[in-house]
Amino acid sequence: MTAYHEAGVDLDGADRHVGRISPVVTATWGPDVVGGFGGFAAGVAVPSDIPDPVLMMTTDGVGTKLELARRTGLWQGVGYDLVAMCVDDLAAVGARPIGFVDYLAVGALDGDRDAAIVESIAAACSEARCPLLGGETAEHPGVMAADQVDLAGTALGVVSRDRILGPDRVHPGLTLVGLASPNLRSNGFSLIRRLFDDLDAPFPGGDATVAEVLLEPSVIYSPVVATLVARDLVAAAAHVTGGGIPGNLVRVLPPGCRAVVDASSWEPPPVFAEIGRRGVDVDSMRRTFNLGIGFVLVVDPEDVGEVEGVVADGGHRATVIGEVVAGPRGVVFT
Repeated sequence: MTAYHEAGVDLDGADRHVGRISPVVTATWGPDVVGGFGGFAAGVAVPSDIPDPVLMMTTDGVGTKLELARRTGLWQGVGYDLVAMCVDDLAAVGARPIGFVDYLAVGALDGDRDAAIVESIAAACSEARCPLLGGETAEHPGVMAADQVDLAGTALGVVSRDRILGPDRVHPGLTLVGLASPNLRSNGFSLIRRLFDDLDAPFPGGDATVAEVLLEPSVIYSPVVATLVARDLVAAAAHVTGGGIPGNLVRVLPPGCRAVVDASSWEPPPVFAEIGRRGVDVDSMRRTFNLGIGFVLVVDPEDVGEVEGVVADGGHRATVIGEVVAGPRGVVFT
């Protein structure tokens, strides 16, 4: 073995991949981006309209949802899952995203698949109003199977110091507003893969296949939350990912505050009813999935109407799902 390609690394394919994705990546750039595509790094200027700015960073991945994409070849939504997991974590502390980078690891390059993934990331970044500054596509022959894929990303955000959301702003009497999620987003798929074997079968009660329903891309909440934060309408927020509502809402509660969630205040999407029919009990689902609420806002009850209007203008649906009361720190359902 005397050449890199004999070890399984396709340098020419890597060059073709970079050339193919360049237009979709740079299409997300605005005037604040500093540097050029293909360099060692790209930068972004801190927006001038943010007084006393604090930079926030978060990183996440798509997880085992990628295995379903691998088995079906449906890659077009995974970029939304990746970007949502990161920028909506920023939104939960009040930060708006100003830069994103991705890391795509593959066993072997596949031009169409890899371009579809990056195009999906770029489209999601555009929806999140966040430039895709760059990333890395790494080929791992002999370590990953040729058709295996892993995907991770990191988002940089900014927030004014006096607008950072968190437990220090939460007290009894505040209202919980849930933002609707129409699907699973990107959590609980280690369980999902055990429940659904035939991905090509019609999903019960609809025309889509099981794979199409399970791989529906995540909703991105960051832009509408940024609008609410700019109007100072939110005290705290929880991004509902792994752990469900109880595992994430508790993170924004200070000692002496208890979140009471009215489980009858919204109707979970049909996918969760099917999961229940396959043997997963309600308590387990609440600890694993979002059950139709992808983001929770903690707001002053006097601002609920305005919050609902802003959320509707942003293309989402808001529902009052509970309140914060005095009591032992925790989340309970009624």
